[in-house]
Formats: sequence, structure tokens, C-alpha cells
Amino acid sequence: MVRVVVADDQALLRGSFRALIDSDPEFAVVGEAGTGREAVDVAMREEPDLVLMDVRMPEMDGIEATRLICAERPETRVLILTMFDLDAYVFSALRAGASGFLLKDARPTDLLAAVRTVAAGDALLAPKVTRRLINEFTRRTEPRRVADELTKITERERDVLTLIAKGHSNAEIAERLHLSTGTVKTHVSHLLGKFEARDRAQLVIVAYETGLVSVAMDSPGDSTGLR
Repeated sequence: MVRVVVADDQALLRGSFRALIDSDPEFAVVGEAGTGREAVDVAMREEPDLVLMDVRMPEMDGIEATRLICAERPETRVLILTMFDLDAYVFSALRAGASGFLLKDARPTDLLAAVRTVAAGDALLAPKVTRRLINEFTRRTEPRRVADELTKITERERDVLTLIAKGHSNAEIAERLHLSTGTVKTHVSHLLGKFEARDRAQLVIVAYETGLVSVAMDSPGDSTGLR
């Protein structure tokens, strides 16, 4: 059973999310929060597997709440929800430790699939915002990782990391590199360990900040959503 906390300042939306999540026998909502501070408090008390987090909330925004939750409870995943596909907070949310990003206008089935994906330890980004996120990586002037960090991974791991950053699933990576899915999973596990990354979303950050992948490398035919 996946234990979920729902954090949103709008009571009607919060109740709708709770009803939807509770309708799936795999999930159980163990707490609600109407502010960022409440989200942190509930997460510390209930120790959920996942927090469904609104970005814009009173007292403390969802970004800071995410940072605090992920710092104190790294085993808790955070799935960010927002109304805006141009939300400038997406980059900051991932840097804070969020494992996924989804628009509030997503279909109910997509929301449940997103909760399932993130709770399983994978990362998820809404495809329509991923390219904007990539552009944000190239625009930021804050300190970047150094390319020398790539010397600690093998050539095959570089190939896998590149494809992860471009949004490919393990199955797609396996097909492109002519590997088994199990072998790809092993490479992903090694990458997570070597870069001390919590999930695939953090590996995307590594790939762009080291310069391994750039926007110029992305062709129109490439997939743009993390799975």
C-alpha cells in the first residue's frame, strides 16, 4: 500500500485529489495539508511514501516544503502539481528534490499513473513542459557541475545517462543500445550511486549541468517526457 499525503491550499481540489487517490486500492491518503508548513508537519508525522504537492501555497511555498521534506525524509517522494505549464518553479522544484511534475489539468488516469510511477522510484515530467525545463538549464547562471565528474562513469553509462536526459524509458534505452532491460536497470543503478542522485530526475540535472547533453543535441524526433 502506497501512503500518500495531499497538499493543496484549495480545499475542493484537495478533496477531489484525495477521493481519486483513495479510489485506487493500491493507494491510501494518510493526511492532508492546506499550507506548505502543514505539508512538512504532516509528512514528518505520517511518514508517507509520496507527497502530492501544490507549488503555490500560503505560509511556505511548495518548493521550500519539498526541500525540507526531501532533506529530512529522503525516502519520501514528492510529485509537484501546478496549474501552469510555464511555471518558473519547475527547475527549482527538481533541484529541491521533487521526483515529478504534473499539470493539474491532467486526466484522472494520468494522475494515478503519475503517483504510481513516482512512488515506484521513477521520475516523471509532463512532456509539454520538459523542453522548457531543458531551456532553463541552459539559461541559468548558477554554478554548474564540472565536466570532470563524468570521468567516474563508463562509456556505456554515459550513453545511458544521455538517453535518460533526453527522456527515454529503460525499454527504449535497451532497444537503442541493444541491451537487455535488466542491464539498463543495472547501469541506471550505478549512475544513481555514483552521482548520489535520488532518482532519474536528478540524473537529468547531472547530464545538463556537466554539459554531457545540451538543447542543441535534442532532435525534433526525440521523446521529451521522463518515464
